[in-house]
Amino acid sequence: MLTDVPKLAGARVTVMGLGLFGAGTGVTKFLCRSGARVTVTDLHDEHQLRESVAALDGWPVDFHLGGHREEDFTRADLVVVSPGVPDESPWPGLANALEAELNLFVKLCPARTVYGITGSNGKSTTTTLIGRILARGPRRVWVGGNLGVSLLDRLDEIRRDDIVVLELSSFQLQRLAPLRWSPQVSVVTNITPNHLDRHGTMARYVEAKQTIVRHQREGDVRVLNADDPFAAQFTGHFADDGIEGPHSVRWFGANAAVDGTRIGDEVIEHAGHLFDVRNRRLPGRFQLHNLAAATAATADAFPGWAQAAAEIMASFPGVEHRLEFVGEIDGVAYYDDSIATTPERTLAALDTLPGPLVILLGGYDKGLSFDALGARVRERCRDAVVFGQTADTLAEAIGADRTGVHRAASFEDAVGRARALARPGDTVLLSPACASYGWFRNFTERGRRFKELVRD
Repeated sequence: MLTDVPKLAGARVTVMGLGLFGAGTGVTKFLCRSGARVTVTDLHDEHQLRESVAALDGWPVDFHLGGHREEDFTRADLVVVSPGVPDESPWPGLANALEAELNLFVKLCPARTVYGITGSNGKSTTTTLIGRILARGPRRVWVGGNLGVSLLDRLDEIRRDDIVVLELSSFQLQRLAPLRWSPQVSVVTNITPNHLDRHGTMARYVEAKQTIVRHQREGDVRVLNADDPFAAQFTGHFADDGIEGPHSVRWFGANAAVDGTRIGDEVIEHAGHLFDVRNRRLPGRFQLHNLAAATAATADAFPGWAQAAAEIMASFPGVEHRLEFVGEIDGVAYYDDSIATTPERTLAALDTLPGPLVILLGGYDKGLSFDALGARVRERCRDAVVFGQTADTLAEAIGADRTGVHRAASFEDAVGRARALARPGDTVLLSPACASYGWFRNFTERGRRFKELVRD
């Protein structure tokens, strides 16, 4: 547990950012239980936040929704800010004291073992896998963080000998940096361009990610992707306060050394243990990196670890909206990969599913290049339906050579066009390569709407 924990009993606390799907409800309940006088403010109105507001029904909270008020910041003893609040927002600068939800959890968490997982792709799958493997051992395991589960709401149940597993986004890590804290086991799945609209440059994005290893101490572990060109940037000595000690690096991937966790031909090998993953339920060869990362992170964590890992690898079906099989209708298979908010993620999906393919692409423009994706879509897809802010850019990147490009005026129109274009034996894939902002509140809402339209 870190020091500098704010006193909450009787304090006036403003929660900035309730979240469209309840991301701020956990910290709000925790603050109320701690005796704070809580005000929740959000730019979205009560109707847009209806699910989150309903989750706090009966709790002593003042809601100031549909905009922010200066006095909610200047008169508060503490402002707890959502990781999604951009750096350029003027409101946090008005606060007398500022805190992030995850920072508050890290300061208060009594567990002496924390696993942290970050990366551009595969965070949620790897986090979930690690949590499930460790849960087969003797210690109680808590999984949360960027997965959307607030562990602050369960803080009074967490004990010193428990294990906490946290998915950590670049936004959360950026806000964690001032704490000079890193988890005992840090996992980096991969690094590819992402959120450059927020971080500005690739160097700043990588720097935010490096927070996960920057302040590790003696005996801590780093689990790194041997196939990732940025991995070497996470191996060095970072701390400038003299607290970082020798740490061990566990490598995973096809290029991992003999003593690492190696990906072979549908086999994962670790320290003499061979895990046959040919009949796994998790689709996609790219998922082998997630399985290998979870293997390396949990290796020898408890007696019987290898058997537990093998069983989890074979049975794990995947996480919702991550190449999730929706169903087969009139001979056409439908897959929901709404989590794909970068071109790299969509490229991985295109290398996984059989053709012929009809793909749905588009959304919010994060300033990423679609050149490589366009070339791959031309190779793998018979038709592409593009929509949203990036429709024209995607259409230009794809061109018209061998792939029909169809512009849709709405998401409903996009799904309708894809269904009309598909023939028996085809696969329709929602893998947008873009964020959902503008049309949807997040990728979860987009994926659920896709499944509704497909099953309608």
